[in-house]
Parts: sequence; structure tokens; C-alpha cells
Amino acid sequence: MIIYHKLQNNNIVAEVLPGFVKISSSDEILDLIAEAGYQDCIALILHCESLHEEFFDLKTGLAGEILQKFSNYRMKLSVIGDLSGYGGKSLKDFIRESNRTGIITFVESLEEALLKLNK
Repeated sequence: MIIYHKLQNNNIVAEVLPGFVKISSSDEILDLIAEAGYQDCIALILHCESLHEEFFDLKTGLAGEILQKFSNYRMKLSVIGDLSGYGGKSLKDFIRESNRTGIITFVESLEEALLKLNK
């Protein structure tokens, strides 16, 4: 299920609720980007439970493929969840760099995601 949030700046973001999908390919993310785009969303919010475990293993390339789609379609992504149990130094560096640029963010709560996307 996808729900939509209207931000204070009047932009709309789509949140894919946990349990709706388990994304394991870039094609699956394209469907969600397209659906959010039809609703004029500027961003998509995913819970980490919605991403296949391979996403968090940077060696598989899945994260790069998925994040490239967001870059191509100029849509922001915020991933919500406790990521402390995933990966090692490479993933932590990747998350830190992503959060620094602000296009792709990794946060712990929906409130934090909405706050960052409202800027």
C-alpha cells in the first residue's frame, strides 16, 4: 500500500508501507517511481524492510542500480529504519555520503524523513 503525504511546502511524497513489496530489482523500483510520478510526488519513502537484503550488500550492485533510477528520474528517496545491523564500513560510508548530498537519505523515522524532504 502506498500513502501520500503533503509537506508544509505543498510538495507531495509517497510512502510505501512495509509489507507491500520486497524490492529486489531496479525494474520493481521503476514501477513505484512511475506511480509516485503520476501523483506529482517529489520523493519516495521506503522502509528498509521493503528492500531485499542484497540492497545493503554493496558488492551486489543492487543499491547502485536502484539509486541510479532515482537520479535518472530526478526523484528523491528516503529509506527509513535501523540500519545498524546491516553491512560494514563501506555501507556506513555510503549512507553518510548519501545523507550529506540529500538526494538519497537514510533516516530512522518517518518524521525525520518528512522533515528532510520538506527542505
